[in-house]
Amino acid sequence: MKKSERLLQLLTLLRARRSAITARALAERLGVSERTLYRDMQSLVLSGVPVEGEAGVGYRLRRGSFIPPLMFSEEELEALLLGVRMVQGWGDEDIGSAADSALHKIRSVLPDRVIQEQDLQRATLLVPDLHRREKARFGALIRQAVKAREMLWLDYEDEQGNRSQRHCNPLGLIYWGAAWTLLAWCRLRGDHRLFRLDRILGAELTGEQFQVEPHQSLAAYFRQYNPEFNDRAF
Repeated sequence: MKKSERLLQLLTLLRARRSAITARALAERLGVSERTLYRDMQSLVLSGVPVEGEAGVGYRLRRGSFIPPLMFSEEELEALLLGVRMVQGWGDEDIGSAADSALHKIRSVLPDRVIQEQDLQRATLLVPDLHRREKARFGALIRQAVKAREMLWLDYEDEQGNRSQRHCNPLGLIYWGAAWTLLAWCRLRGDHRLFRLDRILGAELTGEQFQVEPHQSLAAYFRQYNPEFNDRAF
């Protein structure tokens, strides 16, 4: 691997981390010696990359620093654009609009040749909208509640047509391929519950904050079905 390629990969590894990573771990990921890693890190620092290092802890990018945009391979770009189109087709209206905006920004900096290739791919790899508004009903409100850890009131109708009102702690949204569901800790049942968004008849923020107890978390739910489930999946 050329040094320029190694430096780009090193920068990519640092970007992906929120916490420090040791020189040994970085060297192993790059397939080089620690001595080479130290030289490469020095090259990044001399080029103006805001790297912070602490003995015994490791390296990380300075918090709040701005790094110029990354370069993507054609395969990586194809994956990104396909992901944007999936969000456009399968997300709620608000996040779909954000995906539209992101797509315009990406396309605005692409060469004409790449745009033509992506337009051809769009015509041959389809992502239908799957009745987005219906399947992602209340999606924006629920995402707001999840981020703020704010309890929700739901008016819900189950598969048998039984209607109930629930107060729940929203933990996350899951897309199963056919429907969006809210995974929440139901205060009525004292357990995890899945609520399909297209069966929610009403939803309101209660203004009440909640703390996620370990046994109520997303990870705790998935560990019921897979004891080896790793929190880092999130």
